Amino acid sequence: MANGGKPERVPSVRLAPDSETVLKQLGLLKDLAGTWEGHGFNLIARPDFEGDANLYLELNQTDETLKFDPIGSAIPNRGFGQDDIELFGLTYLQKIHEASTGGALHIEPGIWITQPPTEYPKEEPKDPNDQIVARMASIPHGNALLARGTAASLVKDAPTLPAGAAIYAGSIFPSFNSTPFGVGTPINAAGSSEKDTAPVPPGFPQYTFAEPATAANPRTPFPATKPPLPNAIDGVEMQEVINDPVTLLQAAIKKQQAEGYTFKEVVTLNIATQAEIPFLEKPNDKTAGPPVQVEFGSGGIENIPFLTGIEPPPPGKGPNARTAIVYATFWIEKVSHPDRPEDFMQLQYAQMTVLDFPILKPVPPAFVDLSWPHVSVATLRRSFL
Repeated sequence: MANGGKPERVPSVRLAPDSETVLKQLGLLKDLAGTWEGHGFNLIARPDFEGDANLYLELNQTDETLKFDPIGSAIPNRGFGQDDIELFGLTYLQKIHEASTGGALHIEPGIWITQPPTEYPKEEPKDPNDQIVARMASIPHGNALLARGTAASLVKDAPTLPAGAAIYAGSIFPSFNSTPFGVGTPINAAGSSEKDTAPVPPGFPQYTFAEPATAANPRTPFPATKPPLPNAIDGVEMQEVINDPVTLLQAAIKKQQAEGYTFKEVVTLNIATQAEIPFLEKPNDKTAGPPVQVEFGSGGIENIPFLTGIEPPPPGKGPNARTAIVYATFWIEKVSHPDRPEDFMQLQYAQMTVLDFPILKPVPPAFVDLSWPHVSVATLRRSFL
């Protein structure tokens, strides 16, 4: 305090301090800094505009590079009802390509920030050890998002994804299930299959791995220019991978634990573009539980007009795909092994993006507008700091 007890303003000149101070100011986000590389899986449904089916299900094993650079100085937010605050953050660039062909799948620049507690508006974590965080991202399809939430530390030596748990340790989201559902209805419970939850009879056989990929049932790999999908990935049956790609993160943890690795420290980041998200409670069941409350979850998604369908579609056509919800959990893990002199850092994430669009072949008498989960997961290791 200065100037007769008035709070000092954030200075206009902001010089970057030493690297140790910069990382300390990032709090629970500090270990994101660096370059991460690894593998993952991506599932997305899209209209089969080129073919005769009503849906194309794209399944990709992925290679990924994710680079975070700390922002050297504070980011001042000027106040009026609230005194000035300082944010601290990192910029990032995510690059994902398809593992078998090397073809580009995704590029995303963005920023993660931490926010201190405020009085106006009144915002402070329930646990004083947690931090308010936000992620801002730009996607070349014509989307920009702001997703907020919290960063928290797990108990030491806790595995990230414990076997048999109803919800993954550190995640507040009970499901990353891939099966479609009606717009405005709850997300299907973990473990649900499209065959048993089809929102529009007779359903979409693209989600059933036992059904071969054909022109009438288009699913990667089709046409046969790519290697066929394996029957299992890391010991997880492909049907289970299709239903819940997040199970691949569990498989990675199990394999590491079997090899003697332990998790010394884990920080979890839970973010969402809205404060409440509804889920069904049991696999293949329509019973809805109370909506998940995302602490500080808020923000939103902006789409270019091509995606939002701001005008009525032409006769016989439906609106284009538009992004409705994004939520994600990131796990920043310090991993140790008794036979290795040094620990290493591992980053895992599961992200759900809900896309709304109608199926191309309408069910009489009108198009059926559905929500289609786009699920991405990855296990990455920090290669450079």
